[in-house]
Amino acid sequence: MLKRISVNQLTLGMHIKEFCGSWMEHPFWRTAFVLTDPKDIHAILSSSIKEVWIDCSKGLDVALGVAAVSVAQSEAQVEAELKQAAEGKRQIAPVPAAQEIARAARICLQSKKAVKSMFEEARMGNSVDVGGAKLLVQEISDSVARNPEAIISLARLKTADEYTYMHSVAVCAMMVALAKQLELDDAQTHSAGLAGLLHDVGKALLPMDILNKPGTLTDAEFSIIKNHPVEGHRMLLGSEKLDPIALDVCLHHHEKVNGSGYPKGLNGEAISLFAKMGAVCDVYDAITSNRPYKSGWDPAESMRKMAAWSNGHFEATIFQAFVKSIGIYPVGSLVQLTSGRIGVVVEQTGKSLTTPRIKVFFSSKSNMRILPAMVDLSQKGVTEKIVAREDPEKWQFKDLNALWSGSAGI
Repeated sequence: MLKRISVNQLTLGMHIKEFCGSWMEHPFWRTAFVLTDPKDIHAILSSSIKEVWIDCSKGLDVALGVAAVSVAQSEAQVEAELKQAAEGKRQIAPVPAAQEIARAARICLQSKKAVKSMFEEARMGNSVDVGGAKLLVQEISDSVARNPEAIISLARLKTADEYTYMHSVAVCAMMVALAKQLELDDAQTHSAGLAGLLHDVGKALLPMDILNKPGTLTDAEFSIIKNHPVEGHRMLLGSEKLDPIALDVCLHHHEKVNGSGYPKGLNGEAISLFAKMGAVCDVYDAITSNRPYKSGWDPAESMRKMAAWSNGHFEATIFQAFVKSIGIYPVGSLVQLTSGRIGVVVEQTGKSLTTPRIKVFFSSKSNMRILPAMVDLSQKGVTEKIVAREDPEKWQFKDLNALWSGSAGI
């Protein structure tokens, strides 16, 4: 039997089915676990969560004679109630990137901790908590709905040693944004986000010395790395009620349309829409992020390189939709304008892929910093244009990330 109770009624031995509130409001990313540590109860009481659902068939019930807030006859009833409550709380309206940055940074930080916890549990042989993963995806999806550029760009700012965890967050956000660009329905969009979050879970089983190796992998080491889709798929099969789309993307996100991918060498129509989406999002975040063995490429340069690969690697229509979802000059791209001023892209304008908002801060003519200023290339009367991508390695602007994000990292 499932009961909704006040957090003040919690005792050790109870099985928590769901928290009644956002996963951002409590200290646990997962759901469905038995309370065995008094510290966990204290952490819940210290949070803003007021009620939880418990499963009396898997743990202790409330004391005899103590009334629950409500009783559910099925899990579906619990899920429906939680969904209704969540939809009632969410006020999702588009906002400027600058307004979403702080909230997206908080989601990224919490998401990194959650994914790290998920990988650690996977290493111990525990199944993936699908309920917790879905809650995480919902928060990321809501941020994308408010402004996709904020969380997608922030998730790119990761150190090499946290790449594996934040990569999952970044791919989740990009999958949601791409699904919206492809006009998939809400259920498909959520499935795409879940698939992005879980696509690399098989890496939890890889040796850390290979996963974080700072140099070039040997053929034997790369063979081990290439096995992570199969290992992840096998692991996810052990989870309850897992979305088949997540299973598919986990297994096939390294397939290429020309048949040169792995693990099965599928090509063309043999690869699903969602796996093709996963391939694009996975590669973009991989090449723009700092890795143990290389620094990430500039976002705009990465787009150029991916376009050159698109015929063999990616489905053309999906890659084109991906470009529309984050821009030809994604947030964080270093560019030069016709005036000779150099700046960093801070936001897309929606009017044209070639007219983003740019924060200029350097003059190439005088070779010196200038007072930062915003230039919206989409505004009427603005005659400046982007004339070139600039290589961040050439200029070595130490505060480049802070210029567009307000933060050097997550």
